[in-house]
Amino acid sequence: MELPTLRDAELDGKRVLMRIDINSPIEPETGEILDDTRIRSHVPTIEALESCRLVLLAHQSRPGLEDFTTLEEHSKRFSELMGREVYYVDDVFGRAAREEIRKLRRGEVLLLENVRFCSEEVAEEVKRKPPCLQAKTNLVRKLSSYVDAYVNDAFAVAHRQQPSVVAFPEVLPSYAGKLMEKEVENLGRVIRSNAKPKVFCFGGAKVKDSLRVMEKLLSRGIADHVLTSGMVANLLLLARDVEIGEVNRRALEEKGLLSLLDEAREMLARYGDRVHLPRDVAFSRNGERAEARVESIPNLRIMDIGIETIAEYSAMIEEAAVVAANGPAGMFELREFALGSEELLKAMSRCSGFTVIGGGHLASIAAKLNLGRKISFISTGGKAMLLFLACEKLPGIEALRRAGG
Repeated sequence: MELPTLRDAELDGKRVLMRIDINSPIEPETGEILDDTRIRSHVPTIEALESCRLVLLAHQSRPGLEDFTTLEEHSKRFSELMGREVYYVDDVFGRAAREEIRKLRRGEVLLLENVRFCSEEVAEEVKRKPPCLQAKTNLVRKLSSYVDAYVNDAFAVAHRQQPSVVAFPEVLPSYAGKLMEKEVENLGRVIRSNAKPKVFCFGGAKVKDSLRVMEKLLSRGIADHVLTSGMVANLLLLARDVEIGEVNRRALEEKGLLSLLDEAREMLARYGDRVHLPRDVAFSRNGERAEARVESIPNLRIMDIGIETIAEYSAMIEEAAVVAANGPAGMFELREFALGSEELLKAMSRCSGFTVIGGGHLASIAAKLNLGRKISFISTGGKAMLLFLACEKLPGIEALRRAGG
């Protein structure tokens, strides 16, 4: 079933509640937004709704983390990007928020406070309930009574079973925003395309999710080659009985990843010819980058893939018809260990096929290298992208499909 989109909607002059994802890297001491990529990504949808009375619902981080804060700075950045004021109220569904929504005039935009300040949005007992019961929360009941329609433009949280994502379509006419539509269309193209070879690159630290997606892509014959790096590759090297060094084994153990060894071994046994592991790795020795083949890894923290692996992976990427990448190849935050991530992205920029990257880390590296226009599509999703590629149903998208049905 196709998603209901803004093309299907008559929203002129209406009050519209739009869920967006503007979760951004923040400097803890100053509160400065360090990267506004996600904020920028929603501007086209906001502009498409310029004849509405628009209410934005969003989050920043999660309770307990250092960057869990208000959205006041986000509203200021929005105002700069839009060239007009995006109002902010430090309330989500209380009297102050409802009064500001009531007062909105045609063409005005209001950003509500961080929705994760509401216990109903983050409570496990609420998230376990089906959307029809989540619709009975105060958050949904009170906000839905002040608006005429709901738009979900937040693909990056489409995998979340939370009231702001899945419950409003139960009680309001609901539509996918332009960003959501674009994400579904482009990621769907990766899966549906018959062009070959299809190459998938998995790095970063989301090992459990990556393994799950890899298995789905391989078992369904979607992936011709899977290139691994980061913690994913470390686990698979260990599963192949490579001595990765006690420090790297301990890092996997501390993250509870050794329990995935049997799953990793089974994957290599079934699809070993299509799953590619690093031939060499990089580490820090006396404060400088050093490399070794995987047969002789010292007891030092693996921090990147090595030159030989970069060359092998880059060649496969450049020759691919479709490439999708999620997660950095190494500890890119350290200049000398950004090489793997940067070179693989450069290879993607040289590829004449359809290329997609996902997750904030790769997007920020691509932006730094000015490669954005040379990549076919940059997804705002990290885990949401992974699960979509695994052909899993995402709650936020399914909620919109039910609303459209």
